[in-house]
Amino acid sequence: MGSTFGQLFRATTFGESHGGGVGVVVDGCPPRLPLTVEEIQHDLDRRRPGQSRITTPRNEPDRAEMLSGLFEGHTLGTPLAILVRNTDARPAAYADFKDTYRPSHADYTYEAKYGIRNWQGGGRASARETIGRVAAGAVARKLLAVTAQVEILAYVQRVHSIEATVDPTTVRLADVEATMVRCPDATAAATMIARIDEARRAGDSLGGVVTCVCRRVPAGLGEPVFDKLEADLARAMLSLPASKGFEIGSGFAGTHLTGIEHNDPFVTDASGRIRTASNRSGGVQGGISNGEDVIFRVAFKPTATIAQAQQTVDRQGQAVTLEARGRHDPCVLPRAVPMVEAMACLVLADHLLRQRAQCGA
Repeated sequence: MGSTFGQLFRATTFGESHGGGVGVVVDGCPPRLPLTVEEIQHDLDRRRPGQSRITTPRNEPDRAEMLSGLFEGHTLGTPLAILVRNTDARPAAYADFKDTYRPSHADYTYEAKYGIRNWQGGGRASARETIGRVAAGAVARKLLAVTAQVEILAYVQRVHSIEATVDPTTVRLADVEATMVRCPDATAAATMIARIDEARRAGDSLGGVVTCVCRRVPAGLGEPVFDKLEADLARAMLSLPASKGFEIGSGFAGTHLTGIEHNDPFVTDASGRIRTASNRSGGVQGGISNGEDVIFRVAFKPTATIAQAQQTVDRQGQAVTLEARGRHDPCVLPRAVPMVEAMACLVLADHLLRQRAQCGA
């Protein structure tokens, strides 16, 4: 229940934070797609913990094991099963919290829903679950690149109050990966890193915003009513741990404009292709992609686990003071970047297959 995403390109994730492992089953991937485990590993390496001093010190190699669906470098059209084993799990570190509800975590709500919960690091509510998403997203990324030359790239736009100046139409992967915070604005990145270091030393955490650009998305993806492309993107992004907001194109800032200021006029370029002179729509109009870059932003809250003492209650409703321990990111933004990309890949791959199934193109 609730662990499968997509209609034709379907990803089902499994596993808990401190269990034997986590992973994903991808169903609906077309056959004969060239794919290697190394391509999946590349995205997992960008997501894995222990990358730098501003991420969690949990030391996991996150090596992908391909259990099925791949033969001689090509997909078979059968389910792809990908497993990543947990090698640095420390479930005993959470024993003191098994009867205590951590503030802003899923402890209370999970138990309220199921009547039972895995208190070892949050279980399924842990961000470690996103390993399966990123692995599936790597498969979707390859499908989009091979069949439609789509490129998807995300980066850190803001940490706390520090805003980067970045042109999403020209930013490159090398620019994003140039700093540990994954912000392509070098000046802002340095300030972001210093602010995250400061929060980590204080036992606190920070939130921020990730921007994602999807290039060369063909016109026609998405449905005009319930399955609008931006609606599915929003659902995907808000399913990520710690995400709290989504906006596409002009977003909330567009409410400050008038209609004549906000509309994207249609033009014809030198090759005769219909384009828009501006892109305040963020590449989607009427729920359907218009061929321009799809640009959206995702807001992430400060990491809920912090080292400072907090007031909460236990399972009996008694007030207690909680001093959290564990290995957690002081800011989720750097590792959220590949997660955002992965979910965008899953949405676009699914809509690409749905478009071809219904309309044949």
